[in-house]
Amino acid sequence: MFESSGTGDSMGEAAGFRYADLFAGIGGFAAVLEALGAEHVYSVEIDRHASAVYRRNWGRDPYGDVTEDASEDVMKVGEHDLLAAGFPCQPFSKSGAQKGMDEIRGTLFFNIMEVLQAHHPTLVVLENVRNLAGPRHTHEWEVIIERLRTEGYQVSETSAVFSPHQIAPEFGGFPQVRERVFITATLVPDGHVADPHVRPVVLPSHVRMTREWDLAEDLPLDDSHHVPGTDLSVAEVTWIDHWDTWVQFMNALRVSDADAAGEPARRLPGFPVWSHVWVSSQSERQAMLSPDGVPVPSWKKNFLLKNWDLYDRIRQVDPAWLRTWLAKTRTFPESRQKLEWQAQDETSLWNCVLSFRPSGIRAKRMTHLPALVAITQTPVLGPRDRRL
Repeated sequence: MFESSGTGDSMGEAAGFRYADLFAGIGGFAAVLEALGAEHVYSVEIDRHASAVYRRNWGRDPYGDVTEDASEDVMKVGEHDLLAAGFPCQPFSKSGAQKGMDEIRGTLFFNIMEVLQAHHPTLVVLENVRNLAGPRHTHEWEVIIERLRTEGYQVSETSAVFSPHQIAPEFGGFPQVRERVFITATLVPDGHVADPHVRPVVLPSHVRMTREWDLAEDLPLDDSHHVPGTDLSVAEVTWIDHWDTWVQFMNALRVSDADAAGEPARRLPGFPVWSHVWVSSQSERQAMLSPDGVPVPSWKKNFLLKNWDLYDRIRQVDPAWLRTWLAKTRTFPESRQKLEWQAQDETSLWNCVLSFRPSGIRAKRMTHLPALVAITQTPVLGPRDRRL
């Protein structure tokens, strides 16, 4: 592999470098690059509110439209050595329609290429959601890699995916799962040949988190159960309490089964628990497997069969308790009749981080937070009886 001619111990200690910041947000890339001693050349962000935060952080206003500043006809981006771009993720995110480059936001990568063709900076750092490198967007991934290589850049076709929870706190890590794919491309100097087997960037071992996060200590969380604006509604408390009675029932059942068998107790079901499909009638079950005569996908059939097995097992143990519990459950919205238990050996929902999702109430251990989805699914901190 070719090497740079810099003599410093880091990029910042080399002779200094200039950077351009596309899709700048509130300045995540700027924070790192400025700390490395980089000189700002250009930044742009189309969201007015993010731009206002960026201006407060860095003393310059990036508000603008990259399609008006970097195109076949216009180039307002100045010469620079490093280009950073967290281009829009909505076209590639699992939370969206996943139209990729079939929608306008998915084509903004080509404005990045306009900048590269004009200035050929030495290093390019691109960031997006992990799903960009997933099977749904194989075509887009291949286009990005091929265009970069055609323009003279060395880049790995293997994705590099990182999340804050994988990184030790002294290196900026944080107890939140937020997986992102990073594409790093290096300009091949004239007279050199690109490495045909480029390896993706990996986290060095000394940077990796080696212990389990603890939200109470690592955020840290205050001890108050009454922080303004974070209280749970009466309905939310009802849903949690009601499902917690099911968790307690299942815990007692699994311990009893374990004692009888002389084996360790099994964990609660890891598949989605769908109480809204708990019916005993074979005709009703068959109708769910083939609504309107069309068989459901295999993944859904698998979940339905597992749920009916679970229902039948509970029904055999205590049918009276189940009838009473299920009657109340059926008064909840359908999404609150579902539970996604991902908390391993925890013993209560109130010990967990909870998320009210369309797919159900999701429970995780208090070791890290899920990705915050546009502030609509702010996690509930069970031990604090409130939201984050």
